[in-house]
Amino acid sequence: MLKPCHLYHIYNHANGNENLFRNDENFVYFLEKYNEHVSLFTDTYAYCLMPNHFHFLVKIKDEKSIIEGAFQKFKTFGKLSMHKFISKQFSNFFSSYAQSYNKVYNRKGSLFMSNFKKKPIDHDKYMMNVLNYIHMNPVLHGFVKEPQEWKYSSYNAYFTGKETKIPRQMVLEAMNCSTGEFYNKHNLRSAEKYSSEMGLLY
Repeated sequence: MLKPCHLYHIYNHANGNENLFRNDENFVYFLEKYNEHVSLFTDTYAYCLMPNHFHFLVKIKDEKSIIEGAFQKFKTFGKLSMHKFISKQFSNFFSSYAQSYNKVYNRKGSLFMSNFKKKPIDHDKYMMNVLNYIHMNPVLHGFVKEPQEWKYSSYNAYFTGKETKIPRQMVLEAMNCSTGEFYNKHNLRSAEKYSSEMGLLY
């Protein structure tokens, strides 16, 4: 159950040996659908999209912010409890992307593994472990040698002066570290250790 004001590591994998993303347009469209269905009631601290799976680190906003952001946009808001509404929007997000993907590639059936994973995060150390794991995911899987080389993650958003939807200052303050310290906290060995300890398969 996803609750307001809580942090979660949200992730899922393609069904079987399928890919979720076959080209750049798929990656972009997935993020567009995420913004459409989910971003109004979440703060996204980190994300990484891989060819056959994805990871998000999100904080669900407080109830007042959710009500203000969702009331006009979503027809189901007010007909469901807050918890059910949040979960429903994630389900709508995945369903919307899958339907479009199936239409484009003339495929049928489920695109994602059933029941996306949502692990609560209850302390700052765990939060950094998740951030590191998400940003190092392309390195772990051998797609790149350095996390900044992967286009479809939030890693570079933390080290640019450009405007971004990632609330980087909020994250740095929550972990009480500077940008330089945040950079140094990213390393492959810690990501591998965390993956082993948590039994993460992707």
